[in-house]
Amino acid sequence: MVLKTSEKALDTVIDEMIDVVENSKDEIFNISEAARNDYEQLQRELTETKEKVVKHIDVGDKLQQKVRFSRQRLSEVSKYFDRYSETEIREVYERTHKMQTELAMLRQEEKVLRERRDDLQRRLISLDQTIERAEGLAGKISVILTYLNDDFKQVNEMIEEAREKQEFGLKIIEAQEEERRKISREIHDGPAQMLANILLRSELVDRAFREGSVENALKEIKSVRGMIRSSLYEVRRIIYDLRPMALDDLGLIPTLKKYLSTIEDYHSVKMEFISMGSEKRLNQKYEIAIFRLVQEAVQNATKHAEATLIKVKLEISPKRLTVAIKDNGKGFDTTTKRDKSFGLIGMRERVEMLEGTMKINSVIGKGTIILISVPYNVE
Repeated sequence: MVLKTSEKALDTVIDEMIDVVENSKDEIFNISEAARNDYEQLQRELTETKEKVVKHIDVGDKLQQKVRFSRQRLSEVSKYFDRYSETEIREVYERTHKMQTELAMLRQEEKVLRERRDDLQRRLISLDQTIERAEGLAGKISVILTYLNDDFKQVNEMIEEAREKQEFGLKIIEAQEEERRKISREIHDGPAQMLANILLRSELVDRAFREGSVENALKEIKSVRGMIRSSLYEVRRIIYDLRPMALDDLGLIPTLKKYLSTIEDYHSVKMEFISMGSEKRLNQKYEIAIFRLVQEAVQNATKHAEATLIKVKLEISPKRLTVAIKDNGKGFDTTTKRDKSFGLIGMRERVEMLEGTMKINSVIGKGTIILISVPYNVE
């Protein structure tokens, strides 16, 4: 009895240690992201400062040349003051003094800009070192998690097997029904509606020909062609949503790159994708799940958040898959319950099926960050 109690206490301690380490890794991941953003901003500021320094140097050199000529002129006037009037002598003196003052102010501004440039360079070096240390620390934490989890691998497998047996059947039925409802809505609102419009427009073409208005008929035909193209695009999109063939042929990372590139081409949004860790093929259900999660998050950012920049970061470590999707959209209040938010509900359910966690950090007017962490044994 005492032994069982000790084992339970030890399990609790180890679980708490794993949670602390995993949370620390997530925090390091966020710190790394923030440092990268600061690095990019400072890099832009450094470029602008360097341009200003070059400009000040060029203007200063030209002004110094003018000061040199003006001083020579002043020396000449002073030497032969009897040849010039008092007004001319005063004008030469005042002009020389003014240019010298402007040159001194310009050189002072140049000095400040140089100091700012040097400070930015030092801060960039420091940030680069911070990012490098954060990534190195994240790798070390992954190793620690590997050691902690290996000791309790058998217990985790037993718990996972029990949960799978209990939820396997129900989750499959729920997922199938949800996919059917989603496809039904998309076909009804997309291709079916467009085909009805095409049928109506074809009747207008027929009527225009009968009335002898060839020009109107040609305009309607052109409109019908555009609607057919849109319908074809929607059908292909639905087929791609059902099952992107590249996922079976190429794997997760190439498929994500292709998908994000397509989104960037068809929408006014810039996409950035970073992958870290192993690039080996994953188990099929994980590749599908991760792709669907990224797909849903990106669609939410483009359709609802009106984002112009979306960053996707995927890290494949020995024991965990981590995905971060960040956008600069309009954000939302995470504390307020949103009606019919099927996208986020579906994402949470998919993550829970993989025994993972999903955190959403959103601020109105400042964008949204979705952090997904899923346990996975790469070996």
